[in-house]
Parts: sequence; C-alpha cells; structure tokens
Amino acid sequence: MGPKIDLVVVSPMRRSLQTAQRGLGWLMDRGVPVVLRPEWQENSAKPCGTGTDIQAMKEEWPQFDWATVDPEYPNKTGLYRSSRTALTQRGICARKWLRSRPEKVIAVVSHAAFLRIGVSGKRYGNADFRIFDFADGDDQVGGRLVEWELTKKNGGGLGKSPHGSCLIGSGSYPEEYERDIIQLFNESPI
Repeated sequence: MGPKIDLVVVSPMRRSLQTAQRGLGWLMDRGVPVVLRPEWQENSAKPCGTGTDIQAMKEEWPQFDWATVDPEYPNKTGLYRSSRTALTQRGICARKWLRSRPEKVIAVVSHAAFLRIGVSGKRYGNADFRIFDFADGDDQVGGRLVEWELTKKNGGGLGKSPHGSCLIGSGSYPEEYERDIIQLFNESPI
C-alpha cells in the first residue's frame, strides 16, 4: 500500500509531524506531497491537545508548507473548538476535503481521539493505521467510510487497535467527559 500513496495529510501538531516524518519520510523523500490541515488536530483544548503557534512551527519544521494551515490555528475556536458540535463539523469538513481530492490513495496522520470521534468511529492503537474507502453515494454528510477487511479483521494494520466500532455517546466529547467526571465526583461518597 505504501508505494501507492500519492498524498500525505498531516495534523500540524508537533507529535503528528514527528510521526509523519519518521513513518512516511521515505515517501516525502520520493516527492510525495504533504499537506498540513488543522482539521486533523487533537480534540482537547488542554495544553497537550493544543498546537503551537504557526510561526514557531515554521521555524521548527521548515520542510513543510505552512501556507495551507488556517491562520486561526492553534486557537481552539470555531471549527476547532473542543465541543461535540465543532468536532462533528470538523469531522465532516475533513472527510469532505479528502473526498474532493483527485488523489486515489491518501495517508492521513492525525490523532486517535479525533479519528475515533470525528471521522471513523473506530479505535486506534498508538501508531497503528486503518485503511478506508468512501462508500458510493451520499448517505452520510461528508461521506461514509468503509474499512478494508484487512485492517478490520486484524485490529488495524499493525494489529494494535481494538476490533469493531466504538459507541460514541456521553463522555466521548471533551466537555461531556469533564461534566461526567465532575458529576461522578460529586455523587461519590467520601
């Protein structure tokens, strides 16, 4: 599959850039284009889920074209807000953008929580991958993803990811998770 990749899409966060460089650098060396897209960033508004200023990242990662990164990044506002509505919209936006691309095989380097909640409804082990196609038709806003049997039955390409789909509900979104923890803490006898 690797040699067939004709575009690499990466979250502009440091850890995803490191993963892309280490795992797919050989494709970049061969001239496969890389596009940085903030839609693929982490979910949380906490420091570990918030990116670094674009100017600082340009200096640290000059080999990437930062022109495609929304100047709103890394602010967690609008589409990038840490909320159920924004994460849902961001997932739709990310899938629509991918689906509109002319390339046939695209590698995306993102974050497990966003991939699970905003994109695929699947869990991802650290540094594992899954392979999807878009289903025919428009039965889901942004496009419905269909996982390849190969990664579906193995629990990801490296076999490090849980099998099956995950239920997305209360506690899946950052503000709901915090609310549920506070509620649980307040209900627990001390």
